[in-house]
Amino acid sequence: MPLAALALLAALTLAAPAWSQDAGADQTGPAPAAQAAPAGTGTSSEAGAPEAPAPAGTAEATSGTAVVAPAAATTARPGVTQATTAAAMPGEPAEPSAREDIPSEPAAISSEPAPSFIEDPAAAISHLLTQADRDPNLPHDLSPWSMFMMADWVVKAVMILLVLASFAVWTVWLAKTIEFALAKRRARRGAAAIAEARSLADATEALSRRGGPVAFMTRAARDEVARSAVALDYAGNAGVKERLGAQLARIEAQAGRRLSRGTGLLAIVGSTAPFIGLFGTVWGIMNSFIGISEAQTTNLAVVAPGIAEALLATAIGLVAAIPAVVIYNLFARAIAGYAQLLADAASGVEQLVSLELDLRKVPANDPGSRDAAATAQPAMAVAARAVE
Repeated sequence: MPLAALALLAALTLAAPAWSQDAGADQTGPAPAAQAAPAGTGTSSEAGAPEAPAPAGTAEATSGTAVVAPAAATTARPGVTQATTAAAMPGEPAEPSAREDIPSEPAAISSEPAPSFIEDPAAAISHLLTQADRDPNLPHDLSPWSMFMMADWVVKAVMILLVLASFAVWTVWLAKTIEFALAKRRARRGAAAIAEARSLADATEALSRRGGPVAFMTRAARDEVARSAVALDYAGNAGVKERLGAQLARIEAQAGRRLSRGTGLLAIVGSTAPFIGLFGTVWGIMNSFIGISEAQTTNLAVVAPGIAEALLATAIGLVAAIPAVVIYNLFARAIAGYAQLLADAASGVEQLVSLELDLRKVPANDPGSRDAAATAQPAMAVAARAVE
């Protein structure tokens, strides 16, 4: 009997750890795979219990320790899982799983090959317009001002120079048009006064209060005749007419130069503005080709703005040159007509001087000849106007 009692006590002592393990397993439940403890943490306490039989006196302590151990292991496992999670993402807080599907950056636009103009012109044009809208560096408005703002600084300088030249052309046109109108009206009135005068004294008196080349001609003729009055009886009339012709020619030349002042600018602009604009065009096209090589694309939406900016320089050059050439030709014809008016006035002055010199040869006791000559002068003027 004592031996049987000892054997039963030993069997109960050996079975106690197994019962405590089953009870702990029922309380804690199966741990998930992500929260499993390391191999050396809870397995050593569980596996080491059945290896060596404990004494009978320590059975209760062993069973108590075995019951508490699973609870400790259970409370320690969440900490291990948190540490593992923290190690997996150091320095960054965990984000909700719902935000994982949101992309951090927008997807890049896929570059598709441009359709051919020969195969599908409508699709090619649509593709070009779409690409132009996508590129923020391309000007959306190809107006002259937009192209000027997007142009290179050299092309801008050329455009500004041509615009100033065009402004100068129209300024010269306005000023010279007014000057031509006034000069022609003054010359016509002077020529009419000379044609209606019966003598050089009458013509000088009629134009004494007026200015202009025609009035200067009559005064120069009066002064020359007065200076040569002493030598007329000895030297004759040839010297007086020669000197007077030289003075009248000089007055005509001075009037023509004064009226032609400013027209040289028209000739300069008309001859050089197209070439200046062409220089801006060449420079702009070179920059466009450089941009094409850097962009490594031959897309028309990339090439067209630069070429349009370059061609704008040539257009401005033509806008400045064409009016300059037309206005210069108009002024040249106007100057030629004005010179003809002065030539007619000079011819009338020479006729009056010739009449004055011839009347000096008439005897003083024959006043009828003087009156007939004075009366014939207006008739000659009327005939001259009829021929014109």
